Amino acid sequence: MKITFIKTLLFVAIIMGLSATTQAESLPRGQQVISSKTMSKPTYVQEYQAITEVLNKYIEGCKQAKSSIMKPAFNQHATMYSVGTDGKLAGGAIPILFDGIDRDFRPSPDAQAAIVRIEIVGTAASARIDANDMSGISFTDFFHLLKVEGKWTVVSKIFHAHPS
Repeated sequence: MKITFIKTLLFVAIIMGLSATTQAESLPRGQQVISSKTMSKPTYVQEYQAITEVLNKYIEGCKQAKSSIMKPAFNQHATMYSVGTDGKLAGGAIPILFDGIDRDFRPSPDAQAAIVRIEIVGTAASARIDANDMSGISFTDFFHLLKVEGKWTVVSKIFHAHPS
């Protein structure tokens, strides 16, 4: 009985291996199978790092409660929106964020923030940041970025403030 079970497991492993090989051979040139997902080359490592630098300016500006640190991350025409406690759309032009940071935030050097994901397609990208205890608030931000004149810039931000 044990030998039959082991033979069955071995057979399944061989079949799965052949399936993965067949899948990899059927991909267009320049793509690889990584954990059953495809990755197109180039992998945009430099773009990823440049976007991370932009997002870190935002995080640091929040931590220090200084909009001057985060302003370079945002396009002058950027917007910011959320849903208010009344359930209605709230926000507008990005100076609303800068005014709120300077007026209502306090320095939070121990606050934690993580860039949860970055997705890049050509000159467009989206990103998510989760932050805990940033001036007493925990929130999730979603950013849209564009690479304008060779530089990544945030063009929109939406967020959700988590209940305390």
